[in-house]
Amino acid sequence: MATGPQTDDLTDGPVLADGVDDEPVEGNRRLFEGKTYLAIAALSAFYAVFHMAALNGWSIRGWTGIDLPGLPVFPMETWNFRIVHIAGALILGFVLYSARGFTDQERGRRHPLDLLAYLALGPALYACYTALGFASQIAGGVMWNGIDAAIRTAEIYHYGYPLLIATGLGIVIGWARPHSRASIAPADLVLAVCGIAVAIYLITIFGTLMRNSTGTPFAPIGMSLAAVAGTALIMEMTRRVAGLALIIIAGVFLLYVFVGDLLPGFLNAPDITWQRFFSQVYTDAGILGPTTAVSSTYIILFIIFAAFLQASKVGDYFVNFAFAAAGRARGGPAKVAIFASGLMGMINGTSAGNVVATGSLTIPLMKKVGYNARTAGAIEAGASTGGQIMPPIMGAGAFIMAEITGIPYTEIAIAAIIPAVLYFVSIYFMVDFEAAKLGMRGMREDELPKFRDMVRRVFLFLPIIILIAALFMGYSVIRAGTLATAAAAVVSWFTPYRMGIRSVVKAFELAGIMSIQIIAVCACAGIIVGVISLTGVGARFSSVLLDIAAANQLIALFFAMCISILLGMGMPTTAAYAVAASVVAPGLIQLGIPMLTAHFFVFYFAVVSAITPPVALASYAAAGISGSNPMATSVASFKIGISAFIVPFMFFYNSAILMDGTWFEVTRAGATAVFGVFLLSSGVQGWWVGSRASWLMRGALIVTALFMIEGGMISDLIGIGGAVALFLLARVMGGRAATPSV
Repeated sequence: MATGPQTDDLTDGPVLADGVDDEPVEGNRRLFEGKTYLAIAALSAFYAVFHMAALNGWSIRGWTGIDLPGLPVFPMETWNFRIVHIAGALILGFVLYSARGFTDQERGRRHPLDLLAYLALGPALYACYTALGFASQIAGGVMWNGIDAAIRTAEIYHYGYPLLIATGLGIVIGWARPHSRASIAPADLVLAVCGIAVAIYLITIFGTLMRNSTGTPFAPIGMSLAAVAGTALIMEMTRRVAGLALIIIAGVFLLYVFVGDLLPGFLNAPDITWQRFFSQVYTDAGILGPTTAVSSTYIILFIIFAAFLQASKVGDYFVNFAFAAAGRARGGPAKVAIFASGLMGMINGTSAGNVVATGSLTIPLMKKVGYNARTAGAIEAGASTGGQIMPPIMGAGAFIMAEITGIPYTEIAIAAIIPAVLYFVSIYFMVDFEAAKLGMRGMREDELPKFRDMVRRVFLFLPIIILIAALFMGYSVIRAGTLATAAAAVVSWFTPYRMGIRSVVKAFELAGIMSIQIIAVCACAGIIVGVISLTGVGARFSSVLLDIAAANQLIALFFAMCISILLGMGMPTTAAYAVAASVVAPGLIQLGIPMLTAHFFVFYFAVVSAITPPVALASYAAAGISGSNPMATSVASFKIGISAFIVPFMFFYNSAILMDGTWFEVTRAGATAVFGVFLLSSGVQGWWVGSRASWLMRGALIVTALFMIEGGMISDLIGIGGAVALFLLARVMGGRAATPSV
C-alpha cells in the first residue's frame, strides 16, 4: 500500500493515471520468454507493419532497390489482402490464446494428446503442400473447375479431408489438453497451419477466373471445404478472444441456412446445399465482405494509432488531464470517468475494453468519494459505452458505416456531434444529480494533478488534432491515420517517454496483438452477414417491418430498436452494428427513413446493447472491477444511459439533430435537446431546483423533457412553458417547506 502521494515526470502532483496505457493480459493469453517471445513479438510487429505498408502503398522494391520476381509491391489485390489479413490474425491468435483459461497449476508435462496433436500436424502440412501443388498446376495452364472428376477427387482426398481432419483434431485437443502458459500448445500450432492452408488455397483459386463461379456447379469442391475449415477456425478464434455470445448467434444463423426451408412464414428460406453456401460465404458476400474490409483497413490502422498512443503514454495524460479539469467538481471521479472514457473509448473500439482500461482507476476513486459499488460501476460502463459514439473515430463505427452506406466519412462524423454531446451531457447530469443527492464533495487539490502542468503538455493532444484536421482537409482516412500515428511518436520526444526504434517496434508488436480480437470478431460477423445476404432473411424482415409500420410507425421503430439491441447483446460494437445494419437498416430505409438516419438509429442501439440487461458486456466488466452484482450494475447503467434510448428516435422526428438543416434549425434542435436531456436526467434522478423531487414532480419533468426532445417549435414552447411552471412550483413548495410553523 502506498504511504503517500506519488509523483511522475509529467506532473508535480500525485499520479492518478498510472498504468492506463498498460496492456491488459487475458486469462487465456500466453506469456512467452526468451527466444520464443522474440519470435512471436517479431511476427506480431511484422503483421502490423505489413498492414501499414499495404495500406499506404509502400513498395518493398522501392525500399530495397531489389527487383526479384515475386517480391511484393503494394497495394495488394483486395481479396488476397483480406485473406492474408484474416490468416495472419488466426496464426497470431492461435499462438497467443489458449482454448481455455490458465490456472495456477499449469500443466506443461507430456501428455498422450500432445502426440496426437503432432500427428495431426501431418495432415495440416499436407493440405498446405497440396494447395501449393494446385497453384503450380494452375500456373502451368491446367483449366481448374468443379466439374472435372480428377480435380474434384484431388481436392477432396488430398486437400479437403486432411484439412478438415487436422482442424477438427486441433479444436478438440485444444479444449481437452490444458498446456503451459509459457509454451505453444501443439494443437494450436496445428490450427495455425490449417489457417495457412486455407489462405493458400483461396488465394490460388480466387486468383483465377474461379472467383466468378462461387455458388454455381462450376465452383471447385475445394473452395467449399476450405470455407468450412476457415469458418470453424474463425469461430474458434472468436470464442477464445470474445466469448460465446457471438459464436452462439453465428451458430444459429448457420443452422438457419440448412433448416430455413422447413420454417414457416417470413422465416422460410430457399433450400441451399452446403457446397453452394460455403463456396460463397468466404467471399465478399460474407467473410471477406464489409466487416473484413473495414477491419483490414481502418480498424487496424487505428489500432496501430492507439498502440502508438499507449507506447508514448498519451493515454495516461488524457486521464490525468480529465482529473485536473473535472476532479474538483462534486463527485469528481465520476465526472473524470465521463471525460476520460470518452477520449479513450472513441479509439479503443470496445466498450468492455474501455471499462477495463479506465475503470480500474476511476471506479475505486468513485467508491472513495461516496458512490456505492453498483453506481460506480454503472457510471464507468455508461461513459465507456458512450466512447463508441464519440466522433471522429467512434470506435471504428464511423468507418464501417461509411463502408456499408457509401456516405462520406466526414459527413458521418459531423452528423455524430450533437448525438454524442447529448449522450455525454445526459450522463454528466445524471452523475451530478446523484452526487448532489448524496451530498458528495469533489477531490482535494492535493489529490489531483496540477492543471497548469496539464496545460503545459496540451501538445499531447496534437495527434488527435492532426487526425481530425487531416480528415476535414480532404485527406483519405488511411493517410490521416498514418500522419496521426507518426505525430504520436513525434510528440513523445517532448516527454520522458520518448519513442525510439525499440519503442516503435514495441508499439507495432502491441498493435498486432490488440488487433486479433477485433479481426476475429469482424470475420465472424461476416459469417452472419453472409447468411443474411445469401438466404434473403434481411429482405423478408424488411417486409415484416413495413407491415408493422402500416399500422403504427412508432411501433415499427420500437420493434427495430428491440431487434438491434437483441442482435448486439454480448458482441463488440463493430460486430453488433454490422449484423444489425444487415438485418434492420434496410427495413427502416424502405419505410422512407433517410439512409444516414436509419444507420445511425441502428448503430446507437447496437452500441447501447453493451449496457442493456440481461447481457451487458460493459456493465459486467465494470461489476468485476467494482465488486458489485453484475445484473444490478447493468440495470443501473441502463438508467444512467437512458437518454441513449431516446436520442435515436429524435433522429427520426427531427433530422436537424444529425446536422440536416439550416444553422438555425441545427442550433435550435441541439439547444432544446440538451435542455430536454437536462429535464429528463432531473426527472429520472429525482433532483430538481436543489432538492429531492416527489414522484409526481419527477413524472412531470419526464413528460416536459419529452416535449423538449421532440424538436418541433410548438413542442419546444410547451416544454419551456412546462419547465418554467415546474420551476416556479418547486420554488413555491420549497419556500413553504422552509417557513416555520406558528
